[in-house]
Amino acid sequence: MLAMRHWYGLSLSLLTAVMWGVLPVVFELLLDTLDVITLTWVRFFFSASVVWLFLLQRNQLPAIGTLPSAVKLVLLLAIIALLGNFILYLMGLVLLDPESTQVLIQLAPFILMFGSVIFFREAFGAVQCVGAVVLIVGLLLFFNDRLPALLQGTSTYTLGILTMVAASVSWGIYGLLQKNLLAYMNSIQLTLVIYAGGVIALAMFISPATLLQLNGIEWAALLFCCINMVVGYGAFTEALRVWQAARVSAVIALAPLFTIISMNVAVAFWPAYFESSNLNVWSYVGALLVVAGSMLAALGKPARVSAKA
Repeated sequence: MLAMRHWYGLSLSLLTAVMWGVLPVVFELLLDTLDVITLTWVRFFFSASVVWLFLLQRNQLPAIGTLPSAVKLVLLLAIIALLGNFILYLMGLVLLDPESTQVLIQLAPFILMFGSVIFFREAFGAVQCVGAVVLIVGLLLFFNDRLPALLQGTSTYTLGILTMVAASVSWGIYGLLQKNLLAYMNSIQLTLVIYAGGVIALAMFISPATLLQLNGIEWAALLFCCINMVVGYGAFTEALRVWQAARVSAVIALAPLFTIISMNVAVAFWPAYFESSNLNVWSYVGALLVVAGSMLAALGKPARVSAKA
């Protein structure tokens, strides 16, 4: 039984890594036409509709009214945190390239892991400290040719990096809150509540007219982004339910590799739509170190101590 849970959690986490790795490349087709709020709202609306129909057919819609007030507050904070991550991530992608955004978002699993240590009393040992150092070195190598501009502190790249750091913090907070909420409803019910909350929160700020400006390729990209959200976050939520948060984080750390691969493929086969980020050798080495550091920190986890009540 434990072995089955292990492979189930691993498979779900790997699926999440693939979906999230490809996603920023596809976003590149949309951000010239759609604003980040409208794009986020459409994805939340599509996902909420799919999950609602799924639960309705099974008569498993969540009973939000029966939840304690404190749990409702945590739900609200989780919605805000995930919305913040989605919007900040897209804002960062406007300022950066897909590879840079996906490398920087690796800070998010670290934040989730550190939060798990603080709130769930998951152990943090020397190997994980080494992983953190490797990740930092990897980030410096990845941005090696852009460090002078970053040190000036006034470049667009600097603003993009700060935006992605904020997106990472928001995602880490969301992951920690979600881990607590799974004690009150199953993963699919929780997904519906968070998606529906996002739809309501953003409804007053969208620009529906921009959807009419999309061409066929952009509509296909938008559909993929919507499906990606259902599959990716559904797999992530379920993975957190059956597996340790630290190990889920370790597998998700592979996402930048899928981004780099998919971006190179996109540039090679569709040069009219994608432009090379011109990463040098040290940037590729840095990306590998970022992935290795994140995985090392999570997989080097010592035996778990007792959790808080």
